[in-house]
Amino acid sequence: MSEKTAVIHQPDFLPHLGFFHRLLQADIFIILDHVPLSKSGWVHRDKIKTPQGEQWITIPVKKNGLQPLICEAEIDYNPHYGKIQKLLHAHYSHAPFFQEIYPPLREVMERRQARLVDFNLDLLNLALNWFDIRIEKIEISSTLGITTRKSQMNADLVAAAGGAVYLSGPGAKAYHEDGPFSQAGLTVAWQDFHHPVYQQQHGPFIPYLSCIDLFFNCGILNSQKILRSCV
Repeated sequence: MSEKTAVIHQPDFLPHLGFFHRLLQADIFIILDHVPLSKSGWVHRDKIKTPQGEQWITIPVKKNGLQPLICEAEIDYNPHYGKIQKLLHAHYSHAPFFQEIYPPLREVMERRQARLVDFNLDLLNLALNWFDIRIEKIEISSTLGITTRKSQMNADLVAAAGGAVYLSGPGAKAYHEDGPFSQAGLTVAWQDFHHPVYQQQHGPFIPYLSCIDLFFNCGILNSQKILRSCV
Protein backbone atom coordinates (compact mmCIF):
# COMPACT_ATOMS: atom_id res chain seq x y z
CA MET A 1 0.00 0.00 0.00
CA SER A 2 1.46 3.37 -1.01
CA GLU A 3 1.98 6.09 1.55
CA LYS A 4 -0.78 8.70 1.56
CA THR A 5 0.05 12.38 1.23
CA ALA A 6 -2.04 14.75 3.34
CA VAL A 7 -2.59 18.48 2.95
CA ILE A 8 -4.01 20.63 5.74
CA HIS A 9 -5.55 23.97 4.86
CA GLN A 10 -8.22 26.33 6.06
CA PRO A 11 -11.29 26.47 3.77
CA ASP A 12 -10.29 29.68 2.02
CA PHE A 13 -12.65 31.77 -0.09
CA LEU A 14 -11.93 31.21 -3.81
CA PRO A 15 -8.18 30.79 -3.08
CA HIS A 16 -5.20 31.41 -5.34
CA LEU A 17 -3.56 28.77 -7.53
CA GLY A 18 -0.98 27.64 -4.97
CA PHE A 19 -3.81 26.23 -2.87
CA PHE A 20 -4.93 23.96 -5.70
CA HIS A 21 -1.39 23.10 -6.78
CA ARG A 22 -0.87 21.40 -3.43
CA LEU A 23 -4.19 19.54 -3.71
CA LEU A 24 -3.10 18.09 -7.06
CA GLN A 25 -0.50 16.15 -5.07
CA ALA A 26 -2.77 15.14 -2.18
CA ASP A 27 -4.47 11.86 -1.37
CA ILE A 28 -6.02 13.36 1.77
CA PHE A 29 -7.31 16.91 2.23
CA ILE A 30 -7.87 17.95 5.84
CA ILE A 31 -10.05 21.06 6.02
CA LEU A 32 -8.87 23.04 9.03
CA ASP A 33 -12.02 24.57 10.48
CA HIS A 34 -11.63 24.22 14.27
CA VAL A 35 -9.24 27.16 14.64
CA PRO A 36 -10.15 30.86 15.09
CA LEU A 37 -11.17 32.91 12.07
CA SER A 38 -8.49 35.53 11.48
CA LYS A 39 -9.59 39.00 10.40
CA SER A 40 -6.44 39.25 8.27
CA GLY A 41 -6.72 35.73 6.86
CA TRP A 42 -8.07 34.40 3.59
CA VAL A 43 -11.10 32.38 4.71
CA HIS A 44 -13.48 35.29 4.15
CA ARG A 45 -11.67 37.28 1.45
CA ASP A 46 -9.42 37.19 -1.60
CA LYS A 47 -8.22 39.44 -4.40
CA ILE A 48 -9.43 40.07 -7.92
CA LYS A 49 -8.00 42.28 -10.67
CA THR A 50 -9.52 45.60 -11.71
CA PRO A 51 -8.39 48.43 -14.02
CA GLN A 52 -6.92 50.04 -10.88
CA GLY A 53 -5.00 46.90 -9.89
CA GLU A 54 -5.79 44.24 -7.32
CA GLN A 55 -8.82 44.64 -5.06
CA TRP A 56 -10.15 42.69 -2.10
CA ILE A 57 -13.54 41.02 -2.22
CA THR A 58 -14.76 40.15 1.26
CA ILE A 59 -17.53 37.97 2.67
CA PRO A 60 -19.09 39.85 5.61
CA VAL A 61 -19.17 37.79 8.80
CA LYS A 62 -21.58 38.28 11.69
CA LYS A 63 -19.98 39.94 14.73
CA ASN A 64 -20.97 38.82 18.22
CA GLY A 65 -18.11 40.34 20.17
CA LEU A 66 -16.00 37.18 20.08
CA GLN A 67 -13.55 35.76 17.55
CA PRO A 68 -15.41 32.72 16.22
CA LEU A 69 -13.91 29.44 15.16
CA ILE A 70 -14.04 29.00 11.39
CA CYS A 71 -16.65 26.25 11.81
CA GLU A 72 -18.84 28.64 13.84
CA ALA A 73 -18.58 31.80 11.72
CA GLU A 74 -21.81 32.88 10.02
CA ILE A 75 -22.23 35.03 6.93
CA ASP A 76 -23.86 38.43 7.38
CA TYR A 77 -26.09 38.83 4.34
CA ASN A 78 -26.04 42.61 4.52
CA PRO A 79 -25.87 44.95 1.50
CA HIS A 80 -22.08 44.55 1.37
CA TYR A 81 -22.52 40.86 0.48
CA GLY A 82 -24.41 41.86 -2.66
CA LYS A 83 -21.44 43.95 -3.81
CA ILE A 84 -19.34 40.82 -4.43
CA GLN A 85 -21.33 39.69 -7.45
CA LYS A 86 -21.50 43.27 -8.71
CA LEU A 87 -17.70 43.58 -8.51
CA LEU A 88 -17.19 40.28 -10.33
CA HIS A 89 -19.62 41.31 -13.03
CA ALA A 90 -18.15 44.79 -13.37
CA HIS A 91 -14.54 43.67 -13.72
CA TYR A 92 -14.90 40.33 -15.55
CA SER A 93 -18.00 40.67 -17.74
CA HIS A 94 -15.74 41.28 -20.76
CA ALA A 95 -13.36 38.43 -19.93
CA PRO A 96 -13.22 35.70 -22.62
CA PHE A 97 -14.90 33.00 -20.50
CA PHE A 98 -17.30 35.04 -18.39
CA GLN A 99 -20.38 33.24 -19.74
CA GLU A 100 -18.86 29.84 -18.99
CA ILE A 101 -17.90 30.69 -15.41
CA TYR A 102 -20.28 33.26 -13.99
CA PRO A 103 -23.66 31.42 -14.10
CA PRO A 104 -22.55 28.36 -12.04
CA LEU A 105 -20.56 30.63 -9.72
CA ARG A 106 -23.59 32.84 -9.19
CA GLU A 107 -25.76 29.80 -8.49
CA VAL A 108 -23.46 28.71 -5.66
CA MET A 109 -23.22 32.22 -4.22
CA GLU A 110 -26.99 32.55 -4.16
CA ARG A 111 -27.55 29.43 -2.05
CA ARG A 112 -27.18 31.66 1.01
CA GLN A 113 -25.51 29.13 3.26
CA ALA A 114 -25.63 30.25 6.90
CA ARG A 115 -22.11 29.15 7.83
CA LEU A 116 -19.06 30.58 6.11
CA VAL A 117 -17.38 27.16 5.99
CA ASP A 118 -20.32 25.60 4.12
CA PHE A 119 -20.37 28.49 1.65
CA ASN A 120 -16.63 28.17 1.02
CA LEU A 121 -16.78 24.40 0.67
CA ASP A 122 -19.49 24.75 -1.99
CA LEU A 123 -17.19 27.10 -3.89
CA LEU A 124 -14.15 24.86 -3.35
CA ASN A 125 -16.05 21.87 -4.68
CA LEU A 126 -16.96 23.90 -7.77
CA ALA A 127 -13.32 24.90 -8.31
CA LEU A 128 -12.06 21.36 -7.69
CA ASN A 129 -14.47 20.12 -10.33
CA TRP A 130 -13.37 22.80 -12.80
CA PHE A 131 -9.70 21.94 -12.16
CA ASP A 132 -10.53 18.21 -12.43
CA ILE A 133 -8.88 17.51 -9.06
CA ARG A 134 -9.98 14.23 -7.52
CA ILE A 135 -9.00 13.71 -3.87
CA GLU A 136 -9.28 10.25 -2.37
CA LYS A 137 -10.30 11.39 1.10
CA ILE A 138 -11.52 14.67 2.58
CA GLU A 139 -11.68 15.17 6.34
CA ILE A 140 -13.05 18.06 8.42
CA SER A 141 -10.74 18.85 11.32
CA SER A 142 -13.58 19.75 13.70
CA THR A 143 -14.81 16.15 13.47
CA LEU A 144 -11.47 14.54 14.34
CA GLY A 145 -11.32 15.43 18.03
CA ILE A 146 -7.83 16.95 17.93
CA THR A 147 -7.16 19.43 20.76
CA THR A 148 -3.42 20.06 20.34
CA ARG A 149 -1.96 23.15 18.68
CA LYS A 150 0.59 24.27 16.08
CA SER A 151 2.90 21.56 14.67
CA GLN A 152 1.64 18.98 17.13
CA MET A 153 -1.89 19.62 15.90
CA ASN A 154 -0.85 19.18 12.27
CA ALA A 155 0.95 15.92 13.03
CA ASP A 156 -2.04 14.65 15.00
CA LEU A 157 -4.43 15.58 12.19
CA VAL A 158 -2.34 13.79 9.55
CA ALA A 159 -2.09 10.67 11.73
CA ALA A 160 -5.82 10.71 12.53
CA ALA A 161 -6.67 10.94 8.82
CA GLY A 162 -4.39 8.05 7.90
CA GLY A 163 -1.67 10.06 6.19
CA ALA A 164 2.02 9.19 6.09
CA VAL A 165 3.39 12.31 4.35
CA TYR A 166 2.51 15.88 5.28
CA LEU A 167 2.78 18.26 2.32
CA SER A 168 3.11 21.78 3.70
CA GLY A 169 3.23 25.17 2.07
CA PRO A 170 6.56 27.03 2.27
CA GLY A 171 5.05 29.80 4.38
CA ALA A 172 4.91 27.40 7.35
CA LYS A 173 8.69 26.95 7.52
CA ALA A 174 9.03 29.90 9.89
CA TYR A 175 7.08 28.15 12.66
CA HIS A 176 7.18 24.47 11.69
CA GLU A 177 8.63 21.97 14.20
CA ASP A 178 9.84 18.57 12.99
CA GLY A 179 9.59 16.86 16.37
CA PRO A 180 5.89 15.95 16.43
CA PHE A 181 6.11 14.49 12.93
CA SER A 182 9.23 12.42 13.49
CA GLN A 183 7.80 11.12 16.75
CA ALA A 184 4.67 10.00 14.90
CA GLY A 185 6.68 8.40 12.08
CA LEU A 186 5.46 10.95 9.54
CA THR A 187 7.41 12.49 6.65
CA VAL A 188 7.28 16.22 5.95
CA ALA A 189 7.47 17.47 2.35
CA TRP A 190 7.48 21.06 1.15
CA GLN A 191 5.50 22.49 -1.73
CA ASP A 192 7.53 23.86 -4.65
CA PHE A 193 5.18 26.22 -6.48
CA HIS A 194 6.08 28.68 -9.21
CA HIS A 195 3.13 30.82 -10.21
CA PRO A 196 2.25 30.51 -13.90
CA VAL A 197 1.77 33.56 -16.09
CA TYR A 198 -1.42 33.69 -18.15
CA GLN A 199 -3.35 36.25 -20.16
CA GLN A 200 -5.17 38.71 -17.90
CA GLN A 201 -7.27 41.79 -18.45
CA HIS A 202 -6.39 45.25 -17.16
CA GLY A 203 -2.68 45.61 -17.79
CA PRO A 204 0.46 43.79 -16.56
CA PHE A 205 0.16 40.36 -15.00
CA ILE A 206 -0.53 40.15 -11.26
CA PRO A 207 0.06 36.79 -9.52
CA TYR A 208 -1.64 35.30 -6.47
CA LEU A 209 -5.13 36.51 -7.24
CA SER A 210 -8.21 34.41 -6.59
CA CYS A 211 -8.48 31.38 -8.86
CA ILE A 212 -11.57 32.99 -10.33
CA ASP A 213 -9.30 35.37 -12.26
CA LEU A 214 -7.75 32.40 -14.09
CA PHE A 215 -11.12 30.81 -14.83
CA PHE A 216 -12.67 34.01 -16.21
CA ASN A 217 -9.65 34.75 -18.40
CA CYS A 218 -8.71 31.23 -19.57
CA GLY A 219 -11.75 28.98 -19.18
CA ILE A 220 -12.05 25.58 -17.55
CA LEU A 221 -10.00 23.41 -19.91
CA ASN A 222 -7.13 25.86 -20.25
CA SER A 223 -7.12 26.46 -16.49
CA GLN A 224 -6.63 22.73 -15.91
CA LYS A 225 -3.60 22.77 -18.20
CA ILE A 226 -2.13 25.93 -16.69
CA LEU A 227 -2.40 24.62 -13.13
CA ARG A 228 -0.80 21.30 -14.08
CA SER A 229 2.07 23.09 -15.78
CA CYS A 230 3.24 24.05 -12.26
CA VAL A 231 3.66 20.45 -11.04
